[in-house]
Amino acid sequence: MSSLVRHVTIDCADAHALASFWAKALDSKLSDDDLPGDPEALVETPGANLLFIQVPEPKAVKNRVHLDLQPQDRTRDEEVDRLIGLGAVLLDDRRNPDGTGWVTLGDPEGNEFCVERSRAERVATS
Repeated sequence: MSSLVRHVTIDCADAHALASFWAKALDSKLSDDDLPGDPEALVETPGANLLFIQVPEPKAVKNRVHLDLQPQDRTRDEEVDRLIGLGAVLLDDRRNPDGTGWVTLGDPEGNEFCVERSRAERVATS
């Protein structure tokens, strides 16, 4: 039998705070037993869960692995605006005049992630 990805683990300075951001970003929830100050926190999603582990060293360079988000019930641009409202920051705007492209954001601890077009937007431009 093959393996499944159970968690995507992200090192961070404040596990509860960063997990709280991602729970809101993914319209998901933190595990019921995660509390502020805990050294780890779990965001439960329909796919692989996100596990945040508190580490002493700060983020120093660009991520080697990052998440690509595809909005389900909003446009890419609506999702970018919503995520910035939650505390993300704009790092790189790769949107094209024809509607293709993506946006690279940073979460509250600077971890890069991308927001792609929704499925409906992809279908409309194909």
